[in-house]
This record gives sequence, C-alpha cells and structure tokens, in this order.
Amino acid sequence: MLEELIIAGFGGQGVLSMGMTLAYAGMVEEKEISWMPSYGPEMRGGTANCITILSSEKISSPIISKFDAAIILNQPSMDKFASHIKPGGLLLYESGNIFHPSERTDIEIIGIPATTEAIKMKQPKIMNMIILGAFLGVKPVVKNESILEALQKVLPEKYHHLLPINIQALERGEAMVQELKVHSVV
Repeated sequence: MLEELIIAGFGGQGVLSMGMTLAYAGMVEEKEISWMPSYGPEMRGGTANCITILSSEKISSPIISKFDAAIILNQPSMDKFASHIKPGGLLLYESGNIFHPSERTDIEIIGIPATTEAIKMKQPKIMNMIILGAFLGVKPVVKNESILEALQKVLPEKYHHLLPINIQALERGEAMVQELKVHSVV
C-alpha cells in the first residue's frame, strides 16, 4: 500500500492539520508516514499545502512531484496542482470555493460542498474533517478509529470537547461522497 497525497488551500482552512491528522492515523496503524508542510510567511489567508505519504513499505523520499490523490480547497491550488495528479488518480475538491475545477478526463474528480455542510452542522471549522471523511470514503487508507486517536494528539487538549463533532464531520463527509457516487451511477 502506498498513497501519495497533496492537500492544498488557503492558510486557516485546516490544510496542515488535515495532513498531520492523516499522518498520525497512519502512525497509529504502524504504517510508514511522511508529512511535509509548505506555507507562505503570511500563514492565514496565504496558500498552504502539505504532502502526506502513507505506506506499508519504507518511503524512499518525501519529495515528490506527482500524486495519487489531491484534496484541493481553493482555486489557486486547483490551478497549481491539478496537473500533478497521476493518471487514474483522485482529485477531491471543495465545490463551494472552486468555480473552475480541472477538466482532466484521466482522473476521478469529485466536488464536495464541505463548507456548506459544515455551516449546516453549525461548526464552520469542521470543513476539513468533512473533506477528509469524503477522501477516506473513496480511499480508505486509514480507519476512522485511527483518525479519532490521531485527533486526540493533533488537537490541543482545550479543544478535545470538539472531538465528537469532528468524528460526526468525518462520517458526514464519507456519507456525502457515497451519496454522490450513487447519484452519478443512476
């Protein structure tokens, strides 16, 4: 098993914490992991991305230019990274923030209205967990139980009271992507 993923968006959207959570979940499952963040000096509002690699084998290099999957949260990141997904890969994007998704025909492209759903759930900051849940619904590289354990390490203790809503968000994202897949088959 090898999953090379890039997550990209604006600072403050939970890009880095999403990648870190996935990496910690991989550690919980005793996978080999790599997490490499990249962000501008302005952090919030500037662009941010991270490369997260999960593998059952040793990882030869954390520096890669082609990805199995991408989670894209804003238009500048779509413009920059859509062409870096390997043929046959996955492009999962936040459909409320991106008006011009990739037109590639050699990858699977799925738009999820995660921001809208997070607002419906009365917790806008869980948008990243909804997207992560959708990703795991398509590519179950780690278990939800491992994500919960990882969140306990990633989230500062003062936010542990939000663990239940984060798990609900994860489950909602997974359900949303399954609903989309059912509708696209019909």
